[in-house]
Amino acid sequence: MSDLLNIGASGLRAYSRALATVGDNIANAQTPGYARRTIELREAPAAGDIVLSRNSIRPGGVEAAGVRRSVDPWLIEDARTASGEADRSSARLGAIDATERALDDGIGGIGQSLTRIFTTADQLAADPANTTLRAQFLQSVDDSAAAFRRTASALSSAANGVAQSASGSVDALNTDLAALEKVNLGLRRARAGSTNEATLLDERDRLLDRISSALPVTTSFDARGAVTLTTSDGGIPLVANGTVATFSVSVMSNGQLAYAVTPGGALAPTNGSLAGLAQGAAHIAMQRSKLDALAMQLASELNGWHQAGLDANGNPGAALLSGTSAATLSVLALASDAVAAADAGSSNGNALQLANLRGASGVEAGWAALVALQAQQAASARAQDAAASSRRDGAFAARDMVGEVDLDREAAELLRFQQAYEAAARTVQVARETMQSILNIF
Repeated sequence: MSDLLNIGASGLRAYSRALATVGDNIANAQTPGYARRTIELREAPAAGDIVLSRNSIRPGGVEAAGVRRSVDPWLIEDARTASGEADRSSARLGAIDATERALDDGIGGIGQSLTRIFTTADQLAADPANTTLRAQFLQSVDDSAAAFRRTASALSSAANGVAQSASGSVDALNTDLAALEKVNLGLRRARAGSTNEATLLDERDRLLDRISSALPVTTSFDARGAVTLTTSDGGIPLVANGTVATFSVSVMSNGQLAYAVTPGGALAPTNGSLAGLAQGAAHIAMQRSKLDALAMQLASELNGWHQAGLDANGNPGAALLSGTSAATLSVLALASDAVAAADAGSSNGNALQLANLRGASGVEAGWAALVALQAQQAASARAQDAAASSRRDGAFAARDMVGEVDLDREAAELLRFQQAYEAAARTVQVARETMQSILNIF
Protein backbone atom coordinates (compact mmCIF):
# COMPACT_ATOMS: atom_id res chain seq x y z
CA MET A 1 0.00 0.00 0.00
CA SER A 2 2.84 2.35 0.79
CA ASP A 3 4.16 1.75 -2.73
CA LEU A 4 0.78 2.80 -4.15
CA LEU A 5 0.96 6.01 -2.13
CA ASN A 6 4.54 6.60 -3.27
CA ILE A 7 3.56 6.01 -6.90
CA GLY A 8 0.73 8.52 -6.64
CA ALA A 9 2.87 11.05 -4.80
CA SER A 10 5.68 10.73 -7.36
CA GLY A 11 3.14 11.40 -10.11
CA LEU A 12 1.87 14.51 -8.35
CA ARG A 13 5.42 15.87 -8.02
CA ALA A 14 6.46 15.01 -11.59
CA TYR A 15 3.31 16.23 -13.33
CA SER A 16 3.19 19.37 -11.23
CA ARG A 17 6.64 20.22 -12.53
CA ALA A 18 5.56 19.29 -16.06
CA LEU A 19 2.59 21.64 -15.81
CA ALA A 20 4.88 24.41 -14.57
CA THR A 21 7.14 23.84 -17.58
CA VAL A 22 4.20 24.09 -19.99
CA GLY A 23 3.12 27.25 -18.17
CA ASP A 24 6.58 28.75 -18.67
CA ASN A 25 6.38 27.97 -22.38
CA ILE A 26 3.00 29.66 -22.74
CA ALA A 27 4.03 32.71 -20.69
CA ASN A 28 7.22 33.18 -22.75
CA ALA A 29 5.81 32.40 -26.18
CA GLN A 30 6.69 35.92 -27.37
CA THR A 31 9.89 36.39 -25.35
CA PRO A 32 12.90 36.92 -27.66
CA GLY A 33 15.58 34.28 -27.21
CA TYR A 34 13.36 31.90 -25.24
CA ALA A 35 13.84 28.25 -26.20
CA ARG A 36 10.92 25.89 -25.64
CA ARG A 37 11.28 23.64 -22.60
CA THR A 38 10.35 19.99 -22.40
CA ILE A 39 10.22 17.92 -19.23
CA GLU A 40 12.08 14.61 -19.20
CA LEU A 41 10.11 11.96 -17.28
CA ARG A 42 11.53 8.58 -16.31
CA GLU A 43 10.60 5.60 -14.20
CA ALA A 44 11.34 6.12 -10.52
CA PRO A 45 13.23 3.39 -8.65
CA ALA A 46 11.00 1.04 -6.66
CA ALA A 47 11.48 -0.01 -3.05
CA GLY A 48 14.16 -2.64 -2.85
CA ASP A 49 16.07 -1.37 -5.91
CA ILE A 50 19.81 -1.09 -5.46
CA VAL A 51 22.48 0.67 -7.49
CA LEU A 52 23.34 -2.27 -9.71
CA SER A 53 19.91 -3.86 -9.91
CA ARG A 54 16.40 -2.56 -10.41
CA ASN A 55 13.37 -4.45 -9.20
CA SER A 56 11.55 -5.69 -12.30
CA ILE A 57 8.33 -6.56 -10.48
CA ARG A 58 7.29 -3.61 -8.33
CA PRO A 59 6.84 -0.25 -10.12
CA GLY A 60 8.25 2.83 -8.44
CA GLY A 61 6.25 5.60 -10.11
CA VAL A 62 7.58 8.46 -12.16
CA GLU A 63 10.08 11.28 -11.61
CA ALA A 64 11.18 14.37 -13.50
CA ALA A 65 14.74 13.87 -14.69
CA GLY A 66 15.15 17.50 -15.72
CA VAL A 67 14.17 20.27 -18.11
CA ARG A 68 15.56 20.19 -21.65
CA ARG A 69 15.71 23.13 -24.08
CA SER A 70 14.71 22.62 -27.71
CA VAL A 71 17.75 23.92 -29.57
CA ASP A 72 19.94 22.98 -32.53
CA PRO A 73 23.57 24.13 -32.00
CA TRP A 74 24.34 24.12 -35.73
CA LEU A 75 21.33 26.29 -36.58
CA ILE A 76 22.20 28.66 -33.74
CA GLU A 77 25.75 29.09 -35.02
CA ASP A 78 24.54 29.57 -38.58
CA ALA A 79 22.08 32.24 -37.42
CA ARG A 80 24.85 34.08 -35.57
CA THR A 81 27.09 34.07 -38.63
CA ALA A 82 24.26 35.37 -40.82
CA SER A 83 23.39 38.01 -38.23
CA GLY A 84 26.98 39.27 -38.11
CA GLU A 85 27.09 39.63 -41.89
CA ALA A 86 23.71 41.41 -41.95
CA ASP A 87 24.79 43.83 -39.21
CA ARG A 88 28.06 44.52 -41.02
CA SER A 89 26.29 45.36 -44.27
CA SER A 90 23.64 47.40 -42.45
CA ALA A 91 26.21 49.50 -40.57
CA ARG A 92 28.23 50.03 -43.75
CA LEU A 93 25.11 51.00 -45.69
CA GLY A 94 24.17 53.53 -43.02
CA ALA A 95 27.51 55.30 -43.43
CA ILE A 96 27.28 55.20 -47.23
CA ASP A 97 23.75 56.62 -47.14
CA ALA A 98 24.93 59.42 -44.86
CA THR A 99 27.73 60.13 -47.33
CA GLU A 100 25.28 60.25 -50.21
CA ARG A 101 23.13 62.77 -48.36
CA ALA A 102 26.21 64.87 -47.62
CA LEU A 103 27.28 64.95 -51.27
CA ASP A 104 24.38 67.20 -52.19
CA ASP A 105 24.06 67.59 -55.94
CA GLY A 106 20.93 69.76 -55.83
CA ILE A 107 20.40 73.45 -56.49
CA GLY A 108 22.73 74.58 -53.73
CA GLY A 109 25.22 71.79 -54.27
CA ILE A 110 28.75 71.87 -55.58
CA GLY A 111 27.92 70.73 -59.11
CA GLN A 112 25.47 73.50 -59.94
CA SER A 113 27.53 76.16 -58.17
CA LEU A 114 30.55 75.19 -60.30
CA THR A 115 28.42 75.43 -63.42
CA ARG A 116 27.33 78.93 -62.40
CA ILE A 117 30.98 80.02 -62.27
CA PHE A 118 31.43 79.18 -65.94
CA THR A 119 27.98 80.53 -66.90
CA THR A 120 28.60 83.92 -65.30
CA ALA A 121 32.09 84.00 -66.84
CA ASP A 122 30.55 83.49 -70.28
CA GLN A 123 28.10 86.33 -69.59
CA LEU A 124 30.94 88.53 -68.39
CA ALA A 125 32.94 87.78 -71.55
CA ALA A 126 30.04 89.13 -73.58
CA ASP A 127 29.94 92.37 -71.55
CA PRO A 128 33.24 92.77 -69.63
CA ALA A 129 32.53 96.33 -68.51
CA ASN A 130 29.29 95.41 -66.74
CA THR A 131 29.90 95.78 -62.98
CA THR A 132 26.80 93.73 -62.14
CA LEU A 133 28.14 90.77 -64.10
CA ARG A 134 31.50 91.15 -62.40
CA ALA A 135 29.80 91.07 -59.00
CA GLN A 136 27.75 88.02 -60.06
CA PHE A 137 30.93 86.22 -61.08
CA LEU A 138 32.53 86.85 -57.70
CA GLN A 139 29.32 85.73 -56.02
CA SER A 140 29.31 82.47 -57.99
CA VAL A 141 32.86 81.76 -56.84
CA ASP A 142 31.83 82.52 -53.26
CA ASP A 143 28.81 80.23 -53.61
CA SER A 144 31.04 77.39 -54.81
CA ALA A 145 33.40 77.85 -51.88
CA ALA A 146 30.42 77.85 -49.51
CA ALA A 147 29.08 74.66 -51.16
CA PHE A 148 32.42 72.95 -50.59
CA ARG A 149 32.40 74.04 -46.94
CA ARG A 150 28.84 72.80 -46.41
CA THR A 151 29.65 69.46 -48.01
CA ALA A 152 32.80 69.13 -45.93
CA SER A 153 30.81 69.90 -42.79
CA ALA A 154 28.14 67.34 -43.70
CA LEU A 155 30.78 64.66 -44.28
CA SER A 156 32.41 65.57 -40.98
CA SER A 157 29.06 65.17 -39.23
CA ALA A 158 28.58 61.80 -40.91
CA ALA A 159 32.03 60.70 -39.73
CA ASN A 160 31.24 61.86 -36.20
CA GLY A 161 27.98 59.93 -36.28
CA VAL A 162 29.78 56.75 -37.28
CA ALA A 163 32.39 57.30 -34.56
CA GLN A 164 29.66 57.78 -31.94
CA SER A 165 27.90 54.63 -33.12
CA ALA A 166 31.17 52.71 -32.84
CA SER A 167 31.72 54.04 -29.34
CA GLY A 168 28.21 53.01 -28.31
CA SER A 169 28.63 49.57 -29.88
CA VAL A 170 31.93 49.04 -28.05
CA ASP A 171 30.34 50.05 -24.74
CA ALA A 172 27.46 47.64 -25.32
CA LEU A 173 29.91 44.89 -26.28
CA ASN A 174 31.92 45.36 -23.07
CA THR A 175 28.69 45.23 -21.05
CA ASP A 176 27.64 41.99 -22.76
CA LEU A 177 31.05 40.39 -22.19
CA ALA A 178 30.91 41.20 -18.47
CA ALA A 179 27.34 39.86 -18.28
CA LEU A 180 28.39 36.66 -20.07
CA GLU A 181 31.02 35.95 -17.42
CA LYS A 182 28.34 36.34 -14.72
CA VAL A 183 26.12 33.89 -16.58
CA ASN A 184 29.06 31.47 -16.72
CA LEU A 185 29.38 31.69 -12.94
CA GLY A 186 25.66 31.03 -12.57
CA LEU A 187 25.77 28.01 -14.87
CA ARG A 188 28.60 26.43 -12.89
CA ARG A 189 26.51 26.72 -9.73
CA ALA A 190 23.10 25.82 -11.18
CA ARG A 191 21.60 22.38 -10.60
CA ALA A 192 21.70 20.31 -13.77
CA GLY A 193 18.31 19.99 -15.47
CA SER A 194 16.74 22.77 -13.42
CA THR A 195 14.58 25.58 -14.71
CA ASN A 196 17.20 28.02 -13.44
CA GLU A 197 19.83 26.35 -15.61
CA ALA A 198 17.56 26.57 -18.67
CA THR A 199 16.95 30.28 -17.98
CA LEU A 200 20.69 30.91 -17.70
CA LEU A 201 21.31 29.04 -20.94
CA ASP A 202 18.72 31.23 -22.67
CA GLU A 203 20.45 34.35 -21.37
CA ARG A 204 23.83 32.96 -22.44
CA ASP A 205 22.55 32.44 -25.97
CA ARG A 206 21.00 35.92 -26.08
CA LEU A 207 24.32 37.46 -25.04
CA LEU A 208 26.21 35.40 -27.59
CA ASP A 209 23.76 36.54 -30.28
CA ARG A 210 24.44 40.19 -29.48
CA ILE A 211 28.20 39.71 -29.23
CA SER A 212 28.42 37.78 -32.50
CA SER A 213 26.40 40.51 -34.23
CA ALA A 214 29.17 42.95 -33.27
CA LEU A 215 32.16 40.83 -34.31
CA PRO A 216 32.89 37.21 -35.31
CA VAL A 217 33.61 34.97 -32.31
CA THR A 218 34.45 31.34 -31.66
CA THR A 219 32.74 29.49 -28.80
CA SER A 220 33.50 26.38 -26.80
CA PHE A 221 31.35 25.02 -23.96
CA ASP A 222 32.19 23.00 -20.87
CA ALA A 223 30.00 20.28 -19.36
CA ARG A 224 27.90 22.84 -17.46
CA GLY A 225 27.26 25.01 -20.51
CA ALA A 226 29.67 27.79 -19.53
CA VAL A 227 31.27 29.32 -22.62
CA THR A 228 34.84 30.22 -23.49
CA LEU A 229 34.80 33.01 -26.04
CA THR A 230 37.57 34.07 -28.43
CA THR A 231 37.68 36.28 -31.50
CA SER A 232 37.56 34.45 -34.81
CA ASP A 233 40.02 37.04 -36.14
CA GLY A 234 43.26 36.29 -34.32
CA GLY A 235 41.90 34.02 -31.57
CA ILE A 236 42.10 36.68 -28.83
CA PRO A 237 40.40 35.44 -25.60
CA LEU A 238 37.37 37.53 -24.66
CA VAL A 239 35.79 35.48 -21.87
CA ALA A 240 38.04 32.71 -20.60
CA ASN A 241 39.21 31.35 -17.24
CA GLY A 242 37.43 34.07 -15.29
CA THR A 243 39.02 36.88 -17.34
CA VAL A 244 36.96 39.32 -19.39
CA ALA A 245 38.62 41.37 -22.13
CA THR A 246 37.81 45.04 -22.73
CA PHE A 247 37.29 46.63 -26.15
CA SER A 248 38.18 50.18 -27.07
CA VAL A 249 37.87 52.30 -30.22
CA SER A 250 39.96 55.26 -31.33
CA VAL A 251 39.31 57.74 -34.12
CA MET A 252 42.19 58.62 -36.43
CA SER A 253 42.80 62.12 -37.73
CA ASN A 254 41.03 61.32 -41.01
CA GLY A 255 38.00 59.82 -39.21
CA GLN A 256 38.84 56.15 -39.67
CA LEU A 257 38.33 53.77 -36.74
CA ALA A 258 40.83 51.53 -34.97
CA TYR A 259 39.79 48.84 -32.48
CA ALA A 260 41.86 47.31 -29.70
CA VAL A 261 41.34 44.60 -27.06
CA THR A 262 42.87 44.61 -23.59
CA PRO A 263 44.55 42.21 -23.14
CA GLY A 264 45.25 41.29 -26.75
CA GLY A 265 46.14 44.38 -28.78
CA ALA A 266 44.85 45.76 -32.07
CA LEU A 267 41.93 44.02 -33.77
CA ALA A 268 40.39 44.50 -37.22
CA PRO A 269 37.06 42.59 -37.31
CA THR A 270 36.05 41.19 -40.68
CA ASN A 271 32.37 40.79 -39.84
CA GLY A 272 29.72 42.22 -37.55
CA SER A 273 28.59 45.77 -36.88
CA LEU A 274 32.05 46.89 -35.73
CA ALA A 275 33.50 45.86 -39.09
CA GLY A 276 30.66 47.63 -40.91
CA LEU A 277 31.23 50.84 -38.96
CA ALA A 278 34.97 50.71 -39.68
CA GLN A 279 34.29 50.18 -43.38
CA GLY A 280 31.76 53.01 -43.35
CA ALA A 281 34.23 55.33 -41.66
CA ALA A 282 36.88 54.42 -44.24
CA HIS A 283 34.40 55.19 -47.04
CA ILE A 284 33.63 58.61 -45.61
CA ALA A 285 37.34 59.33 -45.13
CA MET A 286 37.98 58.46 -48.78
CA GLN A 287 35.19 60.79 -49.97
CA ARG A 288 36.47 63.60 -47.76
CA SER A 289 39.92 63.16 -49.24
CA LYS A 290 38.50 63.34 -52.76
CA LEU A 291 36.47 66.43 -51.85
CA ASP A 292 39.57 68.15 -50.47
CA ALA A 293 41.45 67.33 -53.66
CA LEU A 294 38.68 68.87 -55.77
CA ALA A 295 38.59 71.97 -53.58
CA MET A 296 42.33 72.44 -53.91
CA GLN A 297 42.13 71.83 -57.65
CA LEU A 298 39.44 74.51 -57.94
CA ALA A 299 41.50 76.98 -55.94
CA SER A 300 44.65 76.27 -57.94
CA GLU A 301 42.97 76.46 -61.34
CA LEU A 302 40.88 79.57 -60.61
CA ASN A 303 43.78 81.37 -58.97
CA GLY A 304 46.08 80.50 -61.86
CA TRP A 305 43.52 81.62 -64.43
CA HIS A 306 42.69 84.86 -62.61
CA GLN A 307 46.31 85.81 -61.99
CA ALA A 308 47.03 85.38 -65.70
CA GLY A 309 44.55 88.15 -66.61
CA LEU A 310 44.16 91.87 -66.07
CA ASP A 311 41.51 93.67 -64.05
CA ALA A 312 39.50 96.71 -65.10
CA ASN A 313 42.37 99.00 -64.16
CA GLY A 314 44.97 97.04 -66.14
CA ASN A 315 46.53 95.46 -63.06
CA PRO A 316 47.40 91.71 -62.85
CA GLY A 317 44.64 89.65 -61.30
CA ALA A 318 44.90 88.58 -57.67
CA ALA A 319 44.15 85.18 -56.17
CA LEU A 320 40.43 84.41 -55.84
CA LEU A 321 40.44 81.56 -53.31
CA SER A 322 42.36 80.56 -50.22
CA GLY A 323 42.35 77.52 -47.92
CA THR A 324 43.98 74.16 -47.45
CA SER A 325 40.92 71.90 -47.64
CA ALA A 326 37.26 71.90 -48.60
CA ALA A 327 36.36 72.91 -45.05
CA THR A 328 38.58 76.02 -45.20
CA LEU A 329 38.01 77.05 -48.81
CA SER A 330 36.99 80.71 -48.96
CA VAL A 331 36.89 83.65 -51.35
CA LEU A 332 39.31 86.53 -50.87
CA ALA A 333 37.64 89.91 -50.64
CA LEU A 334 37.79 91.59 -54.04
CA ALA A 335 35.99 94.55 -55.58
CA SER A 336 34.04 94.03 -58.79
CA ASP A 337 36.59 95.99 -60.85
CA ALA A 338 39.30 93.60 -59.59
CA VAL A 339 37.90 90.76 -61.69
CA ALA A 340 40.60 89.94 -64.27
CA ALA A 341 38.41 89.49 -67.34
CA ALA A 342 40.89 91.04 -69.75
CA ASP A 343 44.21 89.92 -71.17
CA ALA A 344 46.90 91.77 -73.05
CA GLY A 345 44.96 91.60 -76.31
CA SER A 346 41.32 92.29 -75.38
CA SER A 347 38.99 93.30 -72.56
CA ASN A 348 37.41 89.83 -72.38
CA GLY A 349 40.29 87.56 -73.42
CA ASN A 350 40.90 86.07 -69.99
CA ALA A 351 37.18 85.50 -69.35
CA LEU A 352 37.04 83.48 -72.55
CA GLN A 353 39.97 81.34 -71.37
CA LEU A 354 38.06 80.13 -68.30
CA ALA A 355 36.06 77.72 -70.45
CA ASN A 356 39.28 75.73 -71.01
CA LEU A 357 39.01 74.52 -67.40
CA ARG A 358 35.82 72.56 -68.15
CA GLY A 359 37.51 69.58 -69.78
CA ALA A 360 37.43 65.94 -68.73
CA SER A 361 40.09 66.61 -66.11
CA GLY A 362 38.38 69.71 -64.73
CA VAL A 363 36.73 70.18 -61.34
CA GLU A 364 33.21 69.88 -62.80
CA ALA A 365 34.02 66.52 -64.34
CA GLY A 366 35.77 65.42 -61.15
CA TRP A 367 32.71 66.27 -59.07
CA ALA A 368 30.39 64.47 -61.49
CA ALA A 369 32.61 61.38 -61.33
CA LEU A 370 32.64 61.52 -57.52
CA VAL A 371 28.84 61.70 -57.34
CA ALA A 372 28.40 58.94 -59.94
CA LEU A 373 30.78 56.60 -58.14
CA GLN A 374 29.06 57.32 -54.84
CA ALA A 375 25.71 56.43 -56.40
CA GLN A 376 27.13 53.14 -57.72
CA GLN A 377 28.62 52.26 -54.34
CA ALA A 378 25.34 53.09 -52.58
CA ALA A 379 23.37 50.90 -54.97
CA SER A 380 25.83 48.04 -54.48
CA ALA A 381 25.69 48.43 -50.69
CA ARG A 382 21.88 48.33 -50.73
CA ALA A 383 21.89 45.16 -52.81
CA GLN A 384 24.39 43.52 -50.45
CA ASP A 385 22.37 44.59 -47.42
CA ALA A 386 19.16 43.18 -48.91
CA ALA A 387 20.86 39.85 -49.63
CA ALA A 388 22.44 39.68 -46.16
CA SER A 389 19.14 40.57 -44.48
CA SER A 390 17.34 37.86 -46.44
CA ARG A 391 20.01 35.33 -45.49
CA ARG A 392 19.72 36.33 -41.82
CA ASP A 393 15.92 36.10 -41.84
CA GLY A 394 16.11 32.62 -43.32
CA ALA A 395 18.66 31.48 -40.75
CA PHE A 396 16.57 32.93 -37.91
CA ALA A 397 13.46 31.21 -39.21
CA ALA A 398 15.24 27.85 -39.36
CA ARG A 399 16.59 28.30 -35.84
CA ASP A 400 13.26 29.43 -34.40
CA MET A 401 11.40 26.49 -35.91
CA VAL A 402 13.25 24.26 -33.45
CA GLY A 403 12.88 26.36 -30.33
CA GLU A 404 9.68 28.34 -30.92
CA VAL A 405 6.61 27.81 -28.74
CA ASP A 406 3.54 26.50 -30.55
CA LEU A 407 0.53 27.42 -28.40
CA ASP A 408 -1.60 24.63 -29.93
CA ARG A 409 1.00 22.04 -28.98
CA GLU A 410 1.32 23.55 -25.50
CA ALA A 411 -2.46 23.40 -25.07
CA ALA A 412 -2.38 19.68 -25.90
CA GLU A 413 0.52 19.12 -23.49
CA LEU A 414 -1.32 21.05 -20.80
CA LEU A 415 -4.36 18.83 -21.18
CA ARG A 416 -2.22 15.68 -21.15
CA PHE A 417 -0.36 16.60 -17.98
CA GLN A 418 -3.55 17.77 -16.27
CA GLN A 419 -5.10 14.38 -16.87
CA ALA A 420 -1.93 12.66 -15.66
CA TYR A 421 -1.94 14.83 -12.53
CA GLU A 422 -5.59 13.97 -11.89
CA ALA A 423 -4.77 10.27 -12.36
CA ALA A 424 -1.93 10.54 -9.84
CA ALA A 425 -4.23 12.30 -7.39
CA ARG A 426 -6.83 9.56 -7.91
CA THR A 427 -4.14 6.96 -7.19
CA VAL A 428 -3.40 8.62 -3.85
CA GLN A 429 -7.13 8.75 -3.09
CA VAL A 430 -7.59 5.04 -3.90
CA ALA A 431 -4.63 4.12 -1.70
CA ARG A 432 -6.11 6.18 1.15
CA GLU A 433 -9.58 4.65 0.76
CA THR A 434 -8.13 1.15 0.56
CA MET A 435 -6.05 1.71 3.69
CA GLN A 436 -9.10 3.12 5.50
CA SER A 437 -11.16 0.10 4.47
CA ILE A 438 -8.53 -2.25 5.86
CA LEU A 439 -8.38 -0.31 9.12
CA ASN A 440 -12.18 -0.41 9.44
CA ILE A 441 -12.06 -4.23 9.46
CA PHE A 442 -10.38 -4.20 12.86
